Amino acid sequence: MSLSIKKAKRINALPPYLFAEIDRRKREASARGVDLIDLGIGDPDIPTPAPIVEKLIECASKPANHRYPSSSGMPEFREAAAHWYRRRFNVPLDPGKEVVSLIGSKEGIGNMAVAFVDPGDIVLVASPCYPVYHIGTAFNGGKNYFLPLKKENQFLPDLDSIPVDVAKQAKLLWINYPNNPTAAVADRAFFQRVIDFANQNNVIVCHDAAYTEMGYDGYRPISFLELEGAKQVGIEFHSLSKTFNMTGWRIGMAVGNADLVAGLAQAKSNLDSGIFQAVQEAGIEALKLGDKIVEPSRRIYQERRNILVDGLRAVGLECEKPRATFYVWVTAPKGMSSAEFTAKLLDEAGVVTTPGNGFGAAGEGYVRFTVCVDKERLKEVAERIRQVKI
Repeated sequence: MSLSIKKAKRINALPPYLFAEIDRRKREASARGVDLIDLGIGDPDIPTPAPIVEKLIECASKPANHRYPSSSGMPEFREAAAHWYRRRFNVPLDPGKEVVSLIGSKEGIGNMAVAFVDPGDIVLVASPCYPVYHIGTAFNGGKNYFLPLKKENQFLPDLDSIPVDVAKQAKLLWINYPNNPTAAVADRAFFQRVIDFANQNNVIVCHDAAYTEMGYDGYRPISFLELEGAKQVGIEFHSLSKTFNMTGWRIGMAVGNADLVAGLAQAKSNLDSGIFQAVQEAGIEALKLGDKIVEPSRRIYQERRNILVDGLRAVGLECEKPRATFYVWVTAPKGMSSAEFTAKLLDEAGVVTTPGNGFGAAGEGYVRFTVCVDKERLKEVAERIRQVKI
């Protein structure tokens, strides 16, 4: 007699995995020998800078690093994160109270709901978005209220559109600038509106700032915490993944309001055992070096962005040249859905992209391209698409 296995209701309630069909088509195309250019995943292809790797190798041999680390992070790592924030954004942080290490920002984003969302709580989510914002809410019994990001609003959420009763019941607000997937950026005026909204409605602001270091043409994205009053209402998540090409290393930090940082740290202490200390020491090295090792990657991504955008426009596709991130948000051709356009690009051009609706209903009508392949491959993309009847 076989065991009857039932998944938890929270798992069964997850929305359909919209990328499953793309994965299936990729496997089929690869089996046919199709040379795929994969622009679907935001995973840097540039290796982690050598000084970071060398520091890991050095520190991995230290016996002190072979034991359980603190789930909140080594004091030295938290100090390095605070110093980096001061240097980069002129934001002062108390490393003991206003910084917590994360096993990648994804973990911290998910655990934010564990720490602060009770069943029935409303969470405001700007969408299309990184799915963990709303999945964390759902896993903890909360209710998501989506704020559609529209081109006519520069892909910024319209806070004034939120019904008064919803705003008053809301517990958290998730925002992300520079934005994944739209590549939109936010200015100080927008962040000020967010602070005012938070104070008026007693809402915790959660800002995912994973892409602040991927700015182009001299543009330097700002931190939400740069604004006066931001630390009183919010917490910011940052990752070394995109900044230093360290996606596989799983290291990041959350900074800001001391009570929010403490609550997140408390949730983490019950669920994880922290980051391998040798990785934290490598992270300290990355944060110390900062722009010295980021700038070469930034130049590479900027060149790739130009190649991809110019190529897509040349074949009649509509897209903005992003000021930040390594994403390009492309309008699907008239009469085609996001999924249809994605499938056509994969099947007929061998180009893998991500349908906009995979990030939320408001993403319908768009497709996300990344620049995480070398420039010669990106030059091929437009030529392949040119040969497809769109």
